[in-house]
Amino acid sequence: MKKTLIKGLIATAVVTALTACGSDNDDNKEVVLPATCAEAGEACTKFTVLHTNDNHGRFWQSANGEYGMAARKTLIDQIRAEVEAAGGETLLLSGGDINTGVPESDMQDAVPDFIGMNLIGYDAMAVGNHEFDNSLDVVEMQRKLADFPMLAANIYDKETGERYFDAYKVFNVNGLRIAVVGLTTEDTVRIGNAEYISGLDFKDPTKELKAVIKEIQGADAADLIFATTHMGHYADAASGSNAPGDVALARAVTAGDLQAVIGGHSQNPVCMEPGTNNYADFNRGDDCAPDTQNGTYIMQAHEWGKYVGRADFEYFNGELHLATYKLVPVNLMVLNKYGSPELADRDDPMSGTLIPGTTEIEQNLGVLEALRAYQEEGQKLLDVVIGSTDGELVGVKSTVRYEQTNLGHLLARAQSAYKLVEADFGIMNSGGVRASITEGDITYRDVLTVQPFGNMVAYATMSGTDLIEYMNEVATKTVGAGSYAQLDGIKLSVDCDAKKVTINEIAGETFDASKDYKFSLSTFLAAGGDGYPAIEATSIEIADALVLRDYIETQDSILVGDFNPVAGDIEYLAGGESLKGCPAAPAAN
Repeated sequence: MKKTLIKGLIATAVVTALTACGSDNDDNKEVVLPATCAEAGEACTKFTVLHTNDNHGRFWQSANGEYGMAARKTLIDQIRAEVEAAGGETLLLSGGDINTGVPESDMQDAVPDFIGMNLIGYDAMAVGNHEFDNSLDVVEMQRKLADFPMLAANIYDKETGERYFDAYKVFNVNGLRIAVVGLTTEDTVRIGNAEYISGLDFKDPTKELKAVIKEIQGADAADLIFATTHMGHYADAASGSNAPGDVALARAVTAGDLQAVIGGHSQNPVCMEPGTNNYADFNRGDDCAPDTQNGTYIMQAHEWGKYVGRADFEYFNGELHLATYKLVPVNLMVLNKYGSPELADRDDPMSGTLIPGTTEIEQNLGVLEALRAYQEEGQKLLDVVIGSTDGELVGVKSTVRYEQTNLGHLLARAQSAYKLVEADFGIMNSGGVRASITEGDITYRDVLTVQPFGNMVAYATMSGTDLIEYMNEVATKTVGAGSYAQLDGIKLSVDCDAKKVTINEIAGETFDASKDYKFSLSTFLAAGGDGYPAIEATSIEIADALVLRDYIETQDSILVGDFNPVAGDIEYLAGGESLKGCPAAPAAN
């Protein structure tokens, strides 16, 4: 790496010397270095990096035919053919988190996803935090299944002191030696399952990257150094309560040492307003300019294989240039009023059309047939019994949005009791409850019918004083609305007229305004969804349906009596009357 850059500097020095001599001797003509790849001709090397991240089990297309690995294969093969015809070569990287998100994949330990990646031809992947949602024997199975390396320079085996994964791999891409270093967020310790990761040490990615760069440069092992990371992109390094991400990483290394970061984890399309540290107002199909920090390009392709990131590079004069960059949509639909087809309100039909200006990408038949058996098996596994209930758990819209129900309390308690949360009480918005569960056996399909949106579970901590102010807004959400709050583990009185609450008990103890309290909620609510106050919260990055499934499997038998609302626990008063929730304001005449 150093050797290559020094050659460029020497060439510049020679040009300067010859220019100075030219003033005394007309025979010495100025040597001008090529300014473009076309001018450099054969001295310019072209290559393309393709990337995806945060697959989260989406090996199969969505209900509307969006994304899916079969269509991704077709698109990537088309790009490879185009690049090769133009004299270039391609490198395909993943920013990690192959696991967790779709039950058909979750119940089969992401085997179909890794098979799909093999068929598509990935060259390497960063290890994501969700790779540790399973025990290490599953991680080892996936590592053996993958035809490509899983990279993580900063994860160590505590017992041996050795890295658990390879730190990097060097690829020969069109004659250039490109080292790809893998890095994983330190937040894995906080949001991962301690039962599975207790034997691993997640070290500072920045320190590990600097050490690996020094090793690569000392061995003259590569011409260029890239990182494939699962750390998250946070504009201007403002990571909040999250561990530092790709921007902080790029700023911390010596300029010129790290050419590009192919990222994941934050699940956002990294498209910036040129020349700024601000995100662009990116919509599906828009142009995209990646971030640039300290001379390092930073890229991320949203999530689920919705896009394939395409970075066309040119290397000449000992320098790397980004010729073009785009996020290529994979059969994405235009947004409907609910934000996207897969999140459409289940009371209304889902709809969508392809982004204007795009044509449908055909699914590769080989990939489609290889994965079909896993999709069909996954559908069967959805009907496997995970528990039972001795009575109806009420989630029908006409009830759950108008009063406290046993299912509303079950959902809130499942989240607050989850092993990575362990909160004092739970909050569940009624709009997130989509169906009832009838008496008898419960299947995972029942769980997904109740909670189809895939919201992540989170928790927040507040002082008693701040909690009162927060609950003044939350507990006074009116009946009939999806924002009406199902509250478990807390006893309070609500003055609907004054929009004030009096908290009596939390977690079975008398409320103390001077104490701190921890409560569970969804990331949707924490971000201000359903009109809730936006608050600082910690996501455990596990979907609500998975948390509910875990709770039901642990309990085995759900006794409705344990979740039936107790009269007087949640009291609503309006106009001197005792009600089941704050009434909606009367319509204006």
